[in-house]
Amino acid sequence: MTMLILGVVLWWGAHLFKRLAPGARAGMGNAGRGAVALVLLVSLVLMVLGFRAVPAAQNFVTIPGNGHLNNLLMVIAVIVFGAGMSKGVLWTKIRHPMLWGVLLWAVAHLLVHNDVASIVLFGGLGLWAVVEMAVINAAGPWLRPASGGWKRDAVLIVIALVMYAIIVAIHVALGLSPNTGTIYG
Repeated sequence: MTMLILGVVLWWGAHLFKRLAPGARAGMGNAGRGAVALVLLVSLVLMVLGFRAVPAAQNFVTIPGNGHLNNLLMVIAVIVFGAGMSKGVLWTKIRHPMLWGVLLWAVAHLLVHNDVASIVLFGGLGLWAVVEMAVINAAGPWLRPASGGWKRDAVLIVIALVMYAIIVAIHVALGLSPNTGTIYG
């Protein structure tokens, strides 16, 4: 569990460093980008290895049907996360689309996995997304970006569905059922 917690803490620290200590981050110059990227990579490795190392535990509460809601929220999370990169109409409607995507991802997973390790991982990253949005919002108002048009959103949805299928395939390959909490799993 220590490895998992350390990974989540490093993730928070690396992402909030620029916002909470802008002078220190600026003083690092371009080398700072590489250092932050390395810390993020280490945090990802620690989270994955730490989560996998925690003995499997039963969920505290299993609510029938949450798996379907999980899968729906995951499709939406992937679309919303991608909106920040597609720069279509959706991009102009959602401030912090990537952070909202992470929050939706976290909530979706907590619907079907609420053991301690899952609460640390998904709860920790979901809470990070909320804090990150608050810190960014406190820095100044949102300057709504220009829209790239609906065509970009259509492409986003197709790419997001392909990405979702890849995510499901990876879960299956790792022995993790994407149907947990559904009538199929």
